[in-house]
Amino acid sequence: MAEAEARVRIKNAQKVFGNVEALRGVSFDVKAGQVVLVIGPSGSGKSTLLRCVNRLETLTGGEIWIDNDSVTDPHGDIRKIREEVGMVFQDFNLFPHLTALDNITLAPRSVKHVSRDKAEPRARELLARVGLADKADTYPRHLSGGQQQRVAIARALAMDPKVMLFDEPTSALDPEMIKEVLDVMLDLAREGMTMLVVSHEMGFARAAADTVVFMDEGRVVETGAPSELFDNADHERTQKFLKHIL
Repeated sequence: MAEAEARVRIKNAQKVFGNVEALRGVSFDVKAGQVVLVIGPSGSGKSTLLRCVNRLETLTGGEIWIDNDSVTDPHGDIRKIREEVGMVFQDFNLFPHLTALDNITLAPRSVKHVSRDKAEPRARELLARVGLADKADTYPRHLSGGQQQRVAIARALAMDPKVMLFDEPTSALDPEMIKEVLDVMLDLAREGMTMLVVSHEMGFARAAADTVVFMDEGRVVETGAPSELFDNADHERTQKFLKHIL
């Protein structure tokens, strides 16, 4: 069972796709209020790990806990766990036929059975929080990429999650749109949201991350505070990778 201080506990996580070992015994904790950034080359298992945390993928071996709830127990209440874990994808995944407001209210209304009268004011609060108060009635096709991603963040927050997962949330954005998304994420970090983030945005890492986890070939190679890892990495593989992104 997870320790009280660990909001997310990942223990010996293993995932096999056919002949490919995507995760090879990954273990680390994310404490309540922490921001943990996962970096590494393409194919290192970062996104697979994130998808296993809310069981979009099922581990081949190992365990994942959210507080005292097992994500990996086949008899566990996965619906409850997914209510507690918000996820923001790189491709936004908004429903194109719904307005920004309706995208945000959909899950609270359909999953938590929140009334429209309660869901809509909350959604408008969240739109204001991400700087889009004037876009409630706008459809995704009329929003920029950065605006769509901010709506996606608001949608995840509408379920009042304990943990937010971000899977390369700025990778599909034009450079001028990246800052507006990172600013929202920085605000969440300052407010104490527990966050597990896959990203190569080193400015965000230095500003908000408590811990950086470097993965390669399905394993955790090295972990540390951003200043320690970026400026004085111990492992040669980490040093080589960081030379390409810093």
